Amino acid sequence: MSDHDILSDAEREAILQVMQAPQMSYQRVLIVDDDQDARELLSEILALHDIHCVTAASGAAAFALLESNRGIGLLITDLRMADDGLDLIRKVRESERAALPIIIVSGNADVRDAIDAMHLSVVDFLLKPIDTAKLLKLVKRELGMVA
Repeated sequence: MSDHDILSDAEREAILQVMQAPQMSYQRVLIVDDDQDARELLSEILALHDIHCVTAASGAAAFALLESNRGIGLLITDLRMADDGLDLIRKVRESERAALPIIIVSGNADVRDAIDAMHLSVVDFLLKPIDTAKLLKLVKRELGMVA
């Protein structure tokens, strides 16, 4: 936060989440990444294709959104965060949102991570930098949109 910022990053994130709260019945994508630039970039890429997103900076914030927001139809999460992305996926799979489709996006993951993720029934595991065409195709398929 610079001297010229009125809001902290946490306050800005909270306002953004409120502004993006579902107003309609369409499904949204929840993007989880502790890197703000990565979250915003993915959100903007999807928004260009009329895919509505909400974002979270942590697994805990993401899980709270999932519990309170039935409009979320797809989760896209990073693995390497302060609170591990695999832990978030396990928590979702053990919750009433267990059937939620999940796509993992990761900049540095090993084979063990990929195997663990596949055991948790994720849709796909994409490495950064993201192949946006592939991501869009997956997202549209999972949300039931015409690809």
